[in-house]
Amino acid sequence: MTQSYQDLNLIEEITRLDGSKYYEVANIFMNGRAELAAIRGFIKQVKILQLNIPKSTAVKVYEQYVNDTYTFPAEDFDHWEEWQKPAGKIETAFQQILKENHIG
Repeated sequence: MTQSYQDLNLIEEITRLDGSKYYEVANIFMNGRAELAAIRGFIKQVKILQLNIPKSTAVKVYEQYVNDTYTFPAEDFDHWEEWQKPAGKIETAFQQILKENHIG
């Protein structure tokens, strides 16, 4: 896939191989990649919790961070990369997104 800016508009719950879970703000493209990661055994499962989340200031901050920091995987990816949420502005924005959408 050609790297282009990705709008984030859903919240998903990802289950790691060890059974622990985490939330992620993503989009349908990344949800599809997570489903493929589960099929390939890189994660246990992914579940969409909230679709079409509002484009709040917090979403814009987190979305910009993800687009600036990560490359969205092509179909032939060979591992699952969990997006880090550094302390400060990014972690605060992420937690605000979850709160705004009544998750966690």
